[in-house]
Amino acid sequence: MNFLFICSKNRLRSPTAEAVFCNYPSVDAVGAGTSKDSETPLSGDLIEWADIIFVMERVQKSKVSAKYSALLRDKRLVVLGIPDRFEFMQSELVELLKEKVDRYCPNS
Repeated sequence: MNFLFICSKNRLRSPTAEAVFCNYPSVDAVGAGTSKDSETPLSGDLIEWADIIFVMERVQKSKVSAKYSALLRDKRLVVLGIPDRFEFMQSELVELLKEKVDRYCPNS
């Protein structure tokens, strides 16, 4: 299953999610950002690749929905509600991600 994690700049939250979930069996995970200066900018190709798209905040859902509405028709778009106040791989962020995303993982 392909998981796409989206935050604003793809520097802290979505790279953490990618690092955590790429180690799960049957999961491929990629992180991207909505800003033009993101480490990995969000693209239509990534939206098409993803089985489930996770955004950290509602503002990202709005941006993704506005720009990629045609590509989202058959996609699941989940708002995780994780604010931008964590460092990369911070233990609290890792636990929060696992708590919110594990239910979407195959065989969980």
